[in-house]
Amino acid sequence: MKDLSKGSIAGHIWALAPPIFLGITMTLLCGVIDMYFVSRLGEAAIAGVGAAGNLGFLVNALTQVLSVGTVSLISHAAGRKDTADGNLVFNQALGLSIVCGAATWIVGSALASSYMRSIAADEATITAGTTYLVYLMPALALQFALLVMGSALRGIGVVRPTMIVQALTLVANVVLAPILITGWGTGRAFGVAGAGLATSIAMVLAVVIMVAFCRGQEQSVQIAPRRWKPQVDQWKRVLIVGLPAGGEFASMFVYMAIIYYALKAFGAAAQAGFGIGTRVLGVIQVPGMAIAFAAGAIAGQSFGAGDADRVKKTFAEVSALCTAVMVAFTLLAQWVPEVMLHGFTSDRETLAVGVLFLRMISLNLVAQGLLFVCSSMFQGLGNTKPVLVTSLVRLATYGLPILLLSGEPGFRIEHIWYLSIAATTLQAALSVWLLRAELKRRWVPSMRLSSR
Repeated sequence: MKDLSKGSIAGHIWALAPPIFLGITMTLLCGVIDMYFVSRLGEAAIAGVGAAGNLGFLVNALTQVLSVGTVSLISHAAGRKDTADGNLVFNQALGLSIVCGAATWIVGSALASSYMRSIAADEATITAGTTYLVYLMPALALQFALLVMGSALRGIGVVRPTMIVQALTLVANVVLAPILITGWGTGRAFGVAGAGLATSIAMVLAVVIMVAFCRGQEQSVQIAPRRWKPQVDQWKRVLIVGLPAGGEFASMFVYMAIIYYALKAFGAAAQAGFGIGTRVLGVIQVPGMAIAFAAGAIAGQSFGAGDADRVKKTFAEVSALCTAVMVAFTLLAQWVPEVMLHGFTSDRETLAVGVLFLRMISLNLVAQGLLFVCSSMFQGLGNTKPVLVTSLVRLATYGLPILLLSGEPGFRIEHIWYLSIAATTLQAALSVWLLRAELKRRWVPSMRLSSR
């Protein structure tokens, strides 16, 4: 275990952020690689895989319930030097992840077609998206256990194993994607089914390797199947912290579904351009995300140790670093958006939508960075309800106007992005205000008492 409750905060950030950055980048690149090869199959395939990928936000909402609850409680236990409690939380969360993963696989496979019909622009897009989802479901189901193990390690300040696992997953995906999607070397192309299958096979490899890492860890993160038997009080501990964070991702799923619904009137090319643009945007957000995510473990261990000043200082330093990084990438997206989209499509209409999306939505990057930092801080403090509140505010201030305006004459794609910029900025301002109020009113005055 690495003690994050002492020493230089900036030093801990620079130690934690690079492995987190590499891990997130590798995960996102799996989706980018799939999209790169799927783009050779036509606009309907691009639109279908892009729209289907939005369901990942809903699954992420469920995985975040366990992930956030695990990292928060284990970082608190690490701050208190309570390895027994940390191990109990870890194994209970792991048992819960197996139940959730199985349910996701079954329900997701059954509802894949209905979901695609609700948002896709045409029958070809529906077919492509449904096929992709069916073969992707094993990967989405395995994410539960994988993220619980990775979050537990992050809670004790250990991030290198997760980075290694994600690197191997990326390599497996890079090798399998062209073979399964386009039939390189085999002559048998599976198309969009191959994209989902490549990710699922790579995820199986990731889980096997991560289990091996955890079995060799110290007692606070040691796999013990005998401790997977459900304990209602322990499940409640994880869910109380994790459910609001899961609600945040669920609102993102609805948010993205509304965008696809609004783009439906502009055709499959518009949905394809947005699908490519969101994946590229996700990649350029990663440096800021990595810095922000490092705050959770530092704040959590500092909270567990009862150090109020260190929690406040963590927020200040991480916010400054994250903002600087996001400003740099905003300038990059404004300058060369075409370069970022190069190679994904030759269709002019699709490319035009992607370029417009990157130029406009990149104006959200600074606000999005602050949202990442606030979310991570709330996780460290063990209170994620404000994150859910701000997400619902964003959904209401964005979703309702879009649904009302999308049917009006003169509605343009630009209106979708203008409203997104306004709603995200409002959410960021509200998040910072709520975090400062939380530190001032509740956590800081009583931190030493609360952590005992």
